[in-house]
Parts: sequence; C-alpha cells; structure tokens
Amino acid sequence: MNRTEDRPVTTVDAHAHAWSPETARARFRGGLTGPTAGVAAGHTQANLIAVPADWAYDMLLFCQRNPKPCPVLDVTDAGSPTTVLAEGADLRTDLPRYRVWQDGELVDEPTDARAYWRDDLVSFLLGCSFTFEWALARAGVPIRHVEQGRNVPMYVTSRACREAGRLRGPMVVSMRPVPPERLGAAIRESSLLPAVHGGPVHCGDPAALGIEDLGRPDFGDPVTVADGDIPVFWACGVTPQAAVMASRPPFAITHAPGQMFLTDARDEQYRLVGVD
Repeated sequence: MNRTEDRPVTTVDAHAHAWSPETARARFRGGLTGPTAGVAAGHTQANLIAVPADWAYDMLLFCQRNPKPCPVLDVTDAGSPTTVLAEGADLRTDLPRYRVWQDGELVDEPTDARAYWRDDLVSFLLGCSFTFEWALARAGVPIRHVEQGRNVPMYVTSRACREAGRLRGPMVVSMRPVPPERLGAAIRESSLLPAVHGGPVHCGDPAALGIEDLGRPDFGDPVTVADGDIPVFWACGVTPQAAVMASRPPFAITHAPGQMFLTDARDEQYRLVGVD
C-alpha cells in the first residue's frame, strides 16, 4: 500500500475545546483546518466516507462485518449532504479538510467538497476515538498528541478486515502512549463507548500488529512517547480509506485523517450505562 503524507499540523485554536459544535462547523466552513482532537469538548466526532450508491451496500456490509474500526452512527440518503447528527450542518463544507479518491488514488484534499459532490453519493458517519479522549483525560490518562499539538498517529496494520462484497483491506489503528498505572483506566473508559471504537485492539509491542516503526505513522504525526509509556492501539475510522486504496472503487470522498465532523450529539449518548 502506498504511504500517504499528511500536511503539517497546527493546533486548530487554543480555545477550541470550549466551542460549540455549531461554532466549530462554522469555523471549518470558513476555511479553518487542522486536527479536531480537543475541539468542542463533550461532543461526539465522526469519520466520513461517501461512496456511490452502487457501492453503498458493500460499504454498509463492510462496516457491519468490521464494527471495531467502522462503528456506524448514521447513513444518509443518496445525494443528501445532511445528517440527523447535526441540525443544519452540511457534510460538503463543514469538515476541516476532505480527501477525494478516484480509482483508489488520492486526487485532491480540498477544504470544500461541493465541487466534487454527486447526487448518487451515500455518506457514512462512523464513530471516532477523539470522542472518548475526554473520558480518558477525566480518568487521568494523558493525551500525548494533544499535549504536543500534533495529530494522532495512525498505522496500517497486518490485520486484514473481513471482506464485504468488493471491499477489502487492512485495519488501521490509532496509537496513544499510556503510562502503565493508567492503562486500566484507558481500557475501561474507552470500552464504555463502543460506538466510537470502544476498547483497544492491542497494547504493547507494535510488531504484533505488523507496525515496524512508531516514528513513521502512515497517517497523522509521530508522537513523543514518555519513558515507561505503553503504546496502546485502538481501531481507527481511517480503515475505510485503506479499503478504498486496496479495493479501488471508482470514486469516494472522505475526511482527511484526524480532521473530523463535529456532531451535536453528546458523548454520554453513546456511553454504556450500569457497568461502571
């Protein structure tokens, strides 16, 4: 698989944690770009992939068969740029940056996707692990990439997803270094939010996932790991982009890795209850 390079990362805004989702979407619609980790505290973030209607069943089946990396929050009608997750939002304009794919090749990274939008596109909004970072932080788990003003590092693994129709590809994971004394809290808090990837898929040696060098993520940015930190890996919503590269559908639009859609939904709407 060809390595894709991301643009240099800058912090979106020092006060972005206090924005409402509406404010965040308006700022992105106005041209602001950057990773959305730490934006609109307490609100659910979502990955985006839009595919032609004749590929939509394959994508839905791919998500159903691979729920850890592809937890579905909403599926739109063909051609619709709206979602029940955010009143008045426009999926063509309200993300910081998009990726446009043709025959599995990345052809553009616009901040506005209206020029590429088609009447047959079905959009899938998938849960994002940025959502549970607030729960991790409340439990005392440091969020290293936020501390360092970086995008979360993401890696293509050697674990194949279950194939679905014409779609196949490897699982992608995000990595957060966690101090050993906070590992239990990181696992517990993320596991309570299965709709945004849930608990980690692996803790420890990256080689077990086929990752050769933590310093060279396939998406996002390398993060400095503190002495003693354990690399912890969560299934990642960039997995459908890896499937696009592997399966080569004729067309797709996705979010740029780490630059998510801010929904109006609150984190607690997806948190399991009665199991703390």
